[in-house]
Amino acid sequence: MVEKRTPITVEEALKRVLANQKNGGMEYVDISAAYGRVLAKGLIADHDVPSFDRSPYDGFAIRSVDTEKAAADNPISFNVVGHIGAGSVFQQTLREKEAVRIMTGAAIPKGADAVIMLEDTETIDNDKINIKQQMKHHQNISFQGEDVKKGSLLVSKGKVINPGIIALLATFGYKQVPVSKKPVIGVLATGSELLEVDQELEEGKIRNSNAYMIMSQIERSGAVAKYYGQFSDQLNVCIAQMEKAMKDVDYIITTGGVSVGDFDLLPEIYDHFDARVLFNKIKMRPGSVTTVAQLNDQLLFGLSGNPSACYVGFELFVKPVIDRFICRDKVGMNKEKATLSTEFPKPNLFDRFIRGKYEFRGGQLVVAPSGKDKSNMVHSLADANCLINLPGRPNGYSLGEEVDIYLLDNHW
Repeated sequence: MVEKRTPITVEEALKRVLANQKNGGMEYVDISAAYGRVLAKGLIADHDVPSFDRSPYDGFAIRSVDTEKAAADNPISFNVVGHIGAGSVFQQTLREKEAVRIMTGAAIPKGADAVIMLEDTETIDNDKINIKQQMKHHQNISFQGEDVKKGSLLVSKGKVINPGIIALLATFGYKQVPVSKKPVIGVLATGSELLEVDQELEEGKIRNSNAYMIMSQIERSGAVAKYYGQFSDQLNVCIAQMEKAMKDVDYIITTGGVSVGDFDLLPEIYDHFDARVLFNKIKMRPGSVTTVAQLNDQLLFGLSGNPSACYVGFELFVKPVIDRFICRDKVGMNKEKATLSTEFPKPNLFDRFIRGKYEFRGGQLVVAPSGKDKSNMVHSLADANCLINLPGRPNGYSLGEEVDIYLLDNHW
């Protein structure tokens, strides 16, 4: 029976969850839809970049040997014998004291070994220029393979595709991009006190904020959210709702209904499906009643009905599972050190994850709560950009102590 609650550590809970993870496989998407997706395999360069020696400036391609005696008081005259635009090629070979007008990115003509910038020349007429400085061999030339060598690794598997990676994909002709499939995560809300967002408030009722919050967290983490509405108060109807959802999705998140009250049905639902409960109590605040069960290859996440506890439970336990599913190279939130700009005098033997707001102050990362530290309060979530981790201990935390924070605003 799942009613027996033996608390385990956060680390052990995460270990049990990740032991049941699965990978989603690969699919191809158009490059225009690849931003924010996770690369499903490493990409290898199939040609050099640049693929030819080219000019990094607008100017003139010349032979450096012809400028050996050039100086401010001894200008050397060059005959301009051609013009190369980007994408064009000069077919002849440069000879003594000849120059070719060249645009940025254009191929260096045969015989030339330097480019002098336009502003460093003096135009005599359309066919002649003067050069008053000595140029070195290979000066101002971008060489073939200088940026990327053929056969080199462009981007490793598991990277989240950003605009820079999009540029690489386009450079190497990846119209179709191999990405990891996104998991589909079903969301069900529990609680007879819940109203939908567009319903008028009633006495004793609250609007269902958790489901919509969780769906946005799912999307932010790189998965697809599918909302199945609210659980019925009747056990047989709840079982039917759960059964339908499990056929459509990779994982299920329920919000609320994981306590031991008379109207909390999730333990009975898990029993009905003979789901294996991985844990049903964690040594953490908020969200100590966070529950995860496993049924075949699916994980059933039972998150707290309190908004902040629900939010924290998702970030700590659901997001890492999504990261593994999409084969992301970084699992979970990024961790940093920060200095407390307030005190937490209250002792607590459970690990605490407080909604926080960090900032740089005087070259130092400092952090404080983003609002009131109560698990049933929503407002503190709006300004939170991190979770402040305060490991359990019999004494509190003082102003100026260094603690770990988990960043919320750099998922990608």
